[in-house]
Amino acid sequence: FQDVMRGIKLVKPVVQILRSRLISGGGEQPERYRLWISDGKYSESLAMFTTHLCKRHSKNDLAEFTVVRMDRYTTSVVDGGNGKGVRKAIIIFEFRVLKPGAAVEGKIGNPQLLKDVRTDGGSAVASSSAVTFRTESARSVSNVAAHQNHSMGGLHSRVSFGGDRMSLKNTSPYPISSLSPYQNKWVVRARVMSKSSVRTWSNAKGEGRLFWMDVMDESGGIRVTAFNEQCDRYYDMIEVDKVYYISKCNVKQANKQYSSFKNDYEVTMTNDTIIQECKDAGSFKPSLQYNFVPIYQIGTMEANAIIDVIGVCKEAGDVIQFTARSTGRELKKREVILVDKSNVAVPLILWGVDAQNFNASSNPVLVIKGVRVYEFGGSKKLGLIASSVMNIDPDIEEAHRMRGWYLSGGCDIVIDSVSTRTAIGAGFSAEWLTFHDAKEMKLGTGDKADFFHVRAVVRNIKSANAVYKACPQPNCNKKVIDQGNGQYRCEKCNASFPDFKYRLLVNMLVCDWTSNRWVTVFTDLAEQMLGTSSQDIGNALESNAREAERIFSAIHFKSYVFKLRTKVDNYAGAPRSKTIAVAAVDKLNHKEYNAYLIQNIQKLTGVGKQ
Repeated sequence: FQDVMRGIKLVKPVVQILRSRLISGGGEQPERYRLWISDGKYSESLAMFTTHLCKRHSKNDLAEFTVVRMDRYTTSVVDGGNGKGVRKAIIIFEFRVLKPGAAVEGKIGNPQLLKDVRTDGGSAVASSSAVTFRTESARSVSNVAAHQNHSMGGLHSRVSFGGDRMSLKNTSPYPISSLSPYQNKWVVRARVMSKSSVRTWSNAKGEGRLFWMDVMDESGGIRVTAFNEQCDRYYDMIEVDKVYYISKCNVKQANKQYSSFKNDYEVTMTNDTIIQECKDAGSFKPSLQYNFVPIYQIGTMEANAIIDVIGVCKEAGDVIQFTARSTGRELKKREVILVDKSNVAVPLILWGVDAQNFNASSNPVLVIKGVRVYEFGGSKKLGLIASSVMNIDPDIEEAHRMRGWYLSGGCDIVIDSVSTRTAIGAGFSAEWLTFHDAKEMKLGTGDKADFFHVRAVVRNIKSANAVYKACPQPNCNKKVIDQGNGQYRCEKCNASFPDFKYRLLVNMLVCDWTSNRWVTVFTDLAEQMLGTSSQDIGNALESNAREAERIFSAIHFKSYVFKLRTKVDNYAGAPRSKTIAVAAVDKLNHKEYNAYLIQNIQKLTGVGKQ
């Protein structure tokens, strides 16, 4: 402890927890514990976990006499309260239990209290017990919070906030994970992970400008937002990947809808905010933590889910400019196709500046934290939101492996689209239904169409009317009128043509174990199921009935996973007919389907619950 309190960094020191005390927690305030720890020779009465570790304590993982290894820690200066001065405390970021308290006979050795190590270089004048935490006398959460702010100063660094020219370099940084609204004097040292463009806002109170940046230290991350004057003052100064000291900001509850971090709080700059670059950051290189979702699973996820994803940009469309109907604003968007090792592709929608500046020429690896899953017309896409953090070709192991896969042949593999892929796996959503379930839930009777997935077998096909003659123009599929003179008229194009193209409109009777339904399968998906082109099928129906019958009968009694769109049409205020169209189809993956069945059995029986 003597070395630690002098600032000497020890590698994963081992300590014993002698006792602990809850000093805050309740309502919106996170729990915090004060620890008495020992190295066998000396004991220290002022040690604390960062907020995210306190859950381990509340689960009784850290009983009295537990032996732990401090894998990551730092020291910070705290106010002893009641004029007792300031002293150092040990803040633990990560630890590992080496031996639980129940397996230890008692206190190891005969440790003596370590005398205070003063931050001004003076001699120690009091034992560590002189630091008083009067939470026992607190009568409410508000009293606890007020006392913590007064007595502990929220473990704030000792610094005189004297103005913009003051240097923050020699202050002791405060862990981001321990920030809360109950502290008002702190300095954090953090690396900027991402920075937004300057955006404008307008509401009943007025209008203005803002930008935000996501910053991280070794304990976690937080969003920092600047408005108006602070936006003008700091935007050009802040650079991504640089390290800054930040102090004198407001800490408030985070709006999780706009933040990719799991932090309960976010920070807003004020007129007193001080930000200074840390020019000697050295190896201080905190990195974002990701929980990547394979692209093939996106097709089975709920709409509006927020996920982390990594993939290679296989191709990108042009920037499209259009006017939003609701607001009249001019918008720009671009669709980027991402692929990964599951050999599945998903569209990613970029907007505004991101769409304009994106360079797809080198097929970059994109790593995105906090991207949103959208569903439109039964198809899944990804879209960046305000809280998303997108890094292009980042220097991380996962990105290097993805690049290696792509360059070693991944770019040549045939890619399925997640828009039409409906694999059944452990992440399958509540859209999985039987025909009986869909009927009982009265799907399709609302204002909008409903979608659901079903495993079904093809029982019969109406082959006689499976094709129609359509306009030969590339962007028109309108049915043409045979004029009997070798010309085919398209009313949509207001023109006649000497030829036509065949289009498929196949009615299939599909059944599951509960019921059956007639569904309509359109050209692209029908060609996928039948394994041949519309033109070949049309020609066979015209001149070779036996060949046409062979094509259609080849899929009789085969199992597929269908994504179905159902909608009841109304006429004169009364329901008239119900249409069920196939929005996506895929061959049944028996391994993934079995995993889905096992998961459902476990839910019904309670097996596997913790």
